[in-house]
Amino acid sequence: MIESPRNARVKEVRKLSQKSERQETGLFVIEGPQAVREALVSRPELIEELFVTPTALERHSELRGLAEEAQLEVDFASEEAIDAMADTRAPQGVIAVCRQFPASIRDALSGSPKLVAILEEVRDPGNLGTIIRAADAAGADAVILTGRTVDLYNSKVVRSSTGSIFHLPIAVEVTLDVATSRARDAGLRVVAADIDGSDLLSARESGELAQPTAWLFGNEARGLDAEQLAYADATMSVPIYGQAESMNLATAASVCLYESAFAQRA
Repeated sequence: MIESPRNARVKEVRKLSQKSERQETGLFVIEGPQAVREALVSRPELIEELFVTPTALERHSELRGLAEEAQLEVDFASEEAIDAMADTRAPQGVIAVCRQFPASIRDALSGSPKLVAILEEVRDPGNLGTIIRAADAAGADAVILTGRTVDLYNSKVVRSSTGSIFHLPIAVEVTLDVATSRARDAGLRVVAADIDGSDLLSARESGELAQPTAWLFGNEARGLDAEQLAYADATMSVPIYGQAESMNLATAASVCLYESAFAQRA
């Protein structure tokens, strides 16, 4: 049992909240039973350490069985130690240290992808995690992050994805020109989400979203500038019928991805 929040192992895990430490070690932290369960089910070979409180393991007994299947030792820790490792106030007594596993853009776009999300300069980690979760739910084949997008292994990104980062290939540190060029090479049409684009409803009626599509999403505050939009084959907007000034990026991305998913499965 690791009792003290000043324990050396606790301090090493806590350091992983810093991007520089994650880059140096190639590790990141997963917090909470749901995300850890998804890692144990989908990519157990990536987990380096698993820390739980006795109470949490009793409450989430399936974690013990999954850890045993993965031949992974479970380390007990006190609530205080777990809280000191975590970047959130409520890790629910479960923390795992995992190896990073970015996909190459070649692997991300292998096969015959039909739906991909390209993210350029998305800076809010909560938005990024939510878009990855939405892409996973919509059946997307891959997500591609440009080098100006927030770190995939930021703890808030990982939490917001609720385990979806383990379900589909995610390429990182790709330039926008390479991302869009490779997407076209894979047979995808690049469509940018932009407030001045054509109405998404018109695209639904014309059937163009049934084509293999790579959606391009930009910065939360500025969207995509003219230079970035030039990399797209078309631009589309989510219409606002009420009085809202704008729509949250993750919400708009979810709508766009699902519009394509619906059209491709119709």
